[in-house]
Amino acid sequence: MNGKLLIFSAPSGAGKTTIVKRLLEKHGDKIAFSISASTREPRGTEQDGIDYYFISKEDFLHKVAKQEFIEFEEVYSGTFYGTLRSEVERIWQEGKHVIFDIDVVGGLRLKSKFPDQALAIFVNPPSLEVLKERLTGRGTDSAEKLQERFAKAEHELSFADKFDVVLQNNDLETACAEAEQLVLDFINS
Repeated sequence: MNGKLLIFSAPSGAGKTTIVKRLLEKHGDKIAFSISASTREPRGTEQDGIDYYFISKEDFLHKVAKQEFIEFEEVYSGTFYGTLRSEVERIWQEGKHVIFDIDVVGGLRLKSKFPDQALAIFVNPPSLEVLKERLTGRGTDSAEKLQERFAKAEHELSFADKFDVVLQNNDLETACAEAEQLVLDFINS
């Protein structure tokens, strides 16, 4: 089966992960989460093989050389993220569509590789100020890392118009309902 790809991208803190988790809770019979590979260390309660495939930079670059990634990127200096081809194939073999929670550049790369099979949704935060409050409130990053995330978020917001849909996340419940409708319409089309 060649299923569809549901791409959710946004700056860190915009709410994409929460929206994707809600969609998976309600529609896990139709969609499955693509677990990305990353060279970063796990944060908080993150688990290998559930939140990410945490691998060494050396292993990651070896997989790049063997063309095992559909897309990959050095998201932050020295930190790589990517989508393994085997992960997408595994989900399609289960007869499900693949849902991604992915950075903006990776999302656009996936859309360009699967133009007719993918729906690319950009989750737009209420404002940059709200985004900064959310990231600071997490308490997971150093001041230096927060500054890096803020700068990246500002840059990523400029890509919103390159996505199929911009989903405004001023209110989480409304955004989740709109996301659900977009996803169901697309996988049923």
